[in-house]
Amino acid sequence: MSSRVLRKLQGEKELNEELSDPDPETDLPVTGGARRKQLNINRYDLLNQQSLSESEVKEDDNETEATNPRDGDEPHESVKRRKKKKKKKSGKHSSVQRSSEDNADVDEVERSVREVNRLLGENYVPGVSSGSSLRPDKSTHIRRSILTIQHKHLNPNNELKRIFGSKIIQSEHKRKMRGGRGHVKTTWLVSSKDNWPQAGKLGLSMSLIETKYGGIQYFTYEHSQNYRQIQNKFLEAVESLNPDNIVTIINEHPYHVDALIQLSDLCKLSEDLAMAAELIERALYSLECAFHPLFNIAQGNCRLDYRRQENRALFITLFKHLLFVGGRACYRTALESCKLLLSLDPENDPLAIKLIIDFYALRAKEYEWFIDLFTEWESTKNLSQLPNFAYSVAVAHFHISDGDLKKADALLQDALLMFPGVLIPLLEKCSVQVDNRVSNHSYFGPSAQSKQSPALTQLVLLYVNRGYHVWKENNLLPWLERNVHTVLDRVDSKDVIVKDFEAKRAKRYQGPLPRGICRHILISDVKGVSPLTEDFSASILSFDPLPPPDSINIYEKPKRPKPGTNNSSAVGIFFRSLLPSFNAADIPEQLLQPEEDGARALPGGEINIADDGNDLRRSVASLVGAMRDLLSNIRLPDVPNEADVDENDDSEDDDEQNNYLT
Repeated sequence: MSSRVLRKLQGEKELNEELSDPDPETDLPVTGGARRKQLNINRYDLLNQQSLSESEVKEDDNETEATNPRDGDEPHESVKRRKKKKKKKSGKHSSVQRSSEDNADVDEVERSVREVNRLLGENYVPGVSSGSSLRPDKSTHIRRSILTIQHKHLNPNNELKRIFGSKIIQSEHKRKMRGGRGHVKTTWLVSSKDNWPQAGKLGLSMSLIETKYGGIQYFTYEHSQNYRQIQNKFLEAVESLNPDNIVTIINEHPYHVDALIQLSDLCKLSEDLAMAAELIERALYSLECAFHPLFNIAQGNCRLDYRRQENRALFITLFKHLLFVGGRACYRTALESCKLLLSLDPENDPLAIKLIIDFYALRAKEYEWFIDLFTEWESTKNLSQLPNFAYSVAVAHFHISDGDLKKADALLQDALLMFPGVLIPLLEKCSVQVDNRVSNHSYFGPSAQSKQSPALTQLVLLYVNRGYHVWKENNLLPWLERNVHTVLDRVDSKDVIVKDFEAKRAKRYQGPLPRGICRHILISDVKGVSPLTEDFSASILSFDPLPPPDSINIYEKPKRPKPGTNNSSAVGIFFRSLLPSFNAADIPEQLLQPEEDGARALPGGEINIADDGNDLRRSVASLVGAMRDLLSNIRLPDVPNEADVDENDDSEDDDEQNNYLT
C-alpha cells in the first residue's frame, strides 16, 4: 500500500477520534461505515463551536490546572475526557453559556439599546433629562420627553384587560374574530374590525415638508384627485341638509373621513353611541393607514399644521376618539391620546387639549407625569392661569404627598384665591352641603360668580362639570374644607395676595374666548356648557368646527341652494335643525317678515322692521334649539336592518353600546 493512502487513512482515523465522543463506560470498536455515519451526524456540530479567544484559553488553562484528576493511574485519559465533554457541552449550550468577552459585548449592546429607548422615550423617567448631543436644544428635549407616548397604552383593550381580566377580553375577542378576514395592516391607534369593508386605496397620503432644528418634523396630509372629487360631493351633500346623501357617500366610499365624522354625530344625536364610536374608529383607521413611514407618533417630534384643511381631520377624529374611550373608563388610553394630540401642535394647541389632559392624568393616576408637565410648561404656557390646572396640580401633589401636605395646601389655597367661583358649583356637583360661613362670605358667595367675566365663567363651568368626579373621593373633601377655612382667614386678615389675585382676574379673561377653546367646548359637548359663539356668524360644521381665520383651504364651500316654498315651512326648518351644520342665520327671510296688519296693531309708534326681524330670528333659533334638546332626550328603540345583522353576533352585542358612558 502506498504511503499516500496510509497517510490518508491515518488522518481520517485521527479526525474521527477527535470528533467522536464515545461513552466512557462503553468503549466499543467502531467500523468504517459507522465512522462515516458518525462524521455525517457530528459535522454540523462544528457550526455551534466558537473559537476561543486568548482570555478564554487562559481561563480554560487555569481551570484545567486547578482541577487535578483523583485517579493518579490514568491522569491523561481523565483530562482528555473532561476536555471532550466540555467541548460537547459548549456546543450544545452555546446560546446559554457565554464567555466573559461575550457578556461584555452583550452588556454593551444592552447599554446601547437602553440609551436608544431612553432617547425615544420608551420608558419615561420623571424629572430626568438627557445631555445627549442628539438633543442640542434642552427645552425641545424636555418637551419631547414629556410628550413621548408608550404605544401599548394606545390600545384600549390592554386597559380593559387590566380592569376586567384578560380571560374575559380574550374570549370576547375570539368570539368576534370567528369567520374574520385575512391579514390586515397593523396599526397602533385602532384595530380593523371584521365587519368593516376591505380597505383598498383610500386616496389619502402623507408627505414630509421639512425637518427643523432639534429633529422636529413637519408633515401634511395630501388628497388624491379621486378623493377630492368625493370630498366635493360630500360638501354638496352637507349643504343639501339631507342626511341620506351622506349615507350614500359612505356606502360608496366607506372610508371617507369627513362623512364618517358627520354620520357619527348623527348617530350620537340619536343616542346610538356604540355606532358613533365605531364610525370614529373607522375614520381614525383610515387616517392612520396613510401615515408617513417617518411619522412616529411615539417620539413626540411629529407636527401637523392645523391651518391646512387636510390635516384637521386627524385632530378632530382623535379628539372624538379619546372622548369615547374615556367614556369607557379607559383613562390611560385617553391620556395617551391627549399627549398625541398635544404633540401634533404643542405651541398653538388648536383644540385646547390643556383643558382636558389634567382630568385624564388624575383619573389614570399619572400624578408624577402631570406634575412634571406643569413644572416644565408653567414658565412658557402659564398653566396656573387655567382653573383646571390650578386645582388639578394641587390634587396631584396631595396624592403623592405621603403625609406632607405643605406643597399641596399652598397650591390649593392659591387656586381658591385665584378662582373662588369654582368652589360653590363644585360642592353642589359633589352633593355636598356648604356651611354657613362659606355660603354667606362675599369671597365665595354668589357675588364671586357674578364678578367673573363670561370667558372665565365658561372655563369654570367646563372644569366643574367635567372634573367633579375627581373630588368625590372621601379623603379629598376634608382636605378641601380645611383649606377653604384657611383661605377665609387670610381674606379676613386682608392678606396682600388677595388683592393681587383680584387684580389679575380683573385684567385677564376679558373679551371673547379663543377659537381653540370654543372648538374644545363644541367637540366635548359637556352637559351644562355651551360656547359663546356670538362672534362666529358662519355655520358650524361638526367635521371642521370654527376653522382658523388664516386657514389654508383646497376646497371651497359650495353655495347652498335657496330653499323653495315647499321646504321653507317651520316644520322643514325644524328637521334641518337636527343637522349639526344648521345655522339659524340661514332661515328664509320671508318667514321672519311680520304681517303688515299685525305690525300696525302693535303699540309703540314707529316700528323698526330690521330689529323686529332679528328678534324673531333669535326667537326661532331659541325655539329650534329647545326642540333639538327635547328630541335628543327621547330614546327610541333601534331596529337593525337585515343587511346589518351578522350571523356570528350573539345577543350580548346588544349591550355593547352601554359601554359608552355620557
